[in-house]
Amino acid sequence: MTMVRCDMTMSLDGYICGPEAGQSGYLNEGFFRITSWLTELASLAAEPGGMAGGVDVTDVDDALVAEMFAQAGAYVMGRRMFDSGEGPWGPEPPFPAPVFVVTHRERAQLERDGGTTFFFVTEGVRAAVDRAKAAAGDFHVHVSGGAQIVQQMLAAGLIDELHLHISPVLLGGGTRLFSGDLPHVIELERFRVADSGNVTHLSFRLPTIPRCPLAAAAASD
Repeated sequence: MTMVRCDMTMSLDGYICGPEAGQSGYLNEGFFRITSWLTELASLAAEPGGMAGGVDVTDVDDALVAEMFAQAGAYVMGRRMFDSGEGPWGPEPPFPAPVFVVTHRERAQLERDGGTTFFFVTEGVRAAVDRAKAAAGDFHVHVSGGAQIVQQMLAAGLIDELHLHISPVLLGGGTRLFSGDLPHVIELERFRVADSGNVTHLSFRLPTIPRCPLAAAAASD
């Protein structure tokens, strides 16, 4: 069964990028600071857009990233993320599979080296997930971000596994991963915790049906 997996790195105070935007709100100093554990990994060293730095590579981090790439048969991302990354990713993006970009702006599909083709989906996030599942075959759909796409998918119950990678830094502002606008309480099942010293990895399974409406939760306060 094809599952939808979302991996997001965030700061300890809940941001996926800092307050000072470099390009379209993502590729800024805060973003590169919290994702430095990922871009330092040996498994990504040859990918375009890799960043140099001083973070030690660990077996824990490398194994989790290898798992993520091994499972992915297709990707879903938002247009803002695509616009931010199109240039830095270069001719061979780090997505060796079809990528479905949720957008309001039509664009012809874009083929890149390494097996990456970007498809621009204007019918909404659910349509993008359906197309990604069809393309993934026996593999999983990987949600790459950004925050608005993750929030929409959580609200719609489209994510099966949520993997949070917590960087030990307080950014103090920026783009929050969780907006607080969910229509219901979501109770998650934690199934893995791993720590490398660089980052703490938390893995959760999400229920198919939300268990607790917000109205009921508020009434019990």
